[in-house]
Amino acid sequence: MFQISVIISVYNRFDYLQLVFAGLERQSLLNFEVILADDGSDNQFVDGLNNIIPSLPFHINHIWHEDKGFRKNKILNKAVVAANSDHLVFMDGDCVPHSEFLNEHFKYRKKNICLTGRRVNLSEKITRRLSPGIVKKGYLENQTMHLIFDGLFGKSAYVEKGFYVESKFLRNLLNRKIRGLLGCNFSIYKEDLLQINGFDERYEAPSIGEDSDIQYRLELAGTKIKSLNNIAVQYHLYHKLQERLQVNLDLFNKIKEEKLAFTPYGIKK
Repeated sequence: MFQISVIISVYNRFDYLQLVFAGLERQSLLNFEVILADDGSDNQFVDGLNNIIPSLPFHINHIWHEDKGFRKNKILNKAVVAANSDHLVFMDGDCVPHSEFLNEHFKYRKKNICLTGRRVNLSEKITRRLSPGIVKKGYLENQTMHLIFDGLFGKSAYVEKGFYVESKFLRNLLNRKIRGLLGCNFSIYKEDLLQINGFDERYEAPSIGEDSDIQYRLELAGTKIKSLNNIAVQYHLYHKLQERLQVNLDLFNKIKEEKLAFTPYGIKK
């Protein structure tokens, strides 16, 4: 039995996934499986993945469906069903985890609690500097001054979110404020997610459906959100940000009007 099932949503960008894998190889907690929720990546991605899987020190379950547009929530639900652990950690395929990332999510786990961490947004300059070997050597964790400098004078953002804090006093101080759920950095008991029937598959564009909607329905069901700011740390690789689409906002507003925690458009149809 795995302690954690790490569900990573991916769509192409195998070069970024290799950096994420390098971060996972540094984890202090070793008993985990990786489930790739693949929203229709191309043959080049799949071939690259198949070539690297034998060399990885952790178990990979690649769950793929055909590319028919944005169906991230649908493939995430399939990954949830396939998970062999009762505790799920959600990541994106462009977020490199700190070496204590999984350990912290595991230590703070609790029924009816959804944990959410934060991430640094790395600049294009810093992202280009990275390779799997550099990540494995701990560059992102050990070269803090490089990130601070790039945050001040370059284009990295939220660099302060990348400081890993061990002091219990500072952890409590930094997490007094309740923060919103971050879709690329949260964990929850599988049972609690099934209680709301997983992700709503009607969302057909990025944002809201993977985080804001999930948080809203979890809270309706009695699950609380707990922040792991400066505890569960990620480093977000550079790419152009996508705008929230009105169709997602309209659907979310409809769901808030209905006030239903259990979506009929989730895992169970």
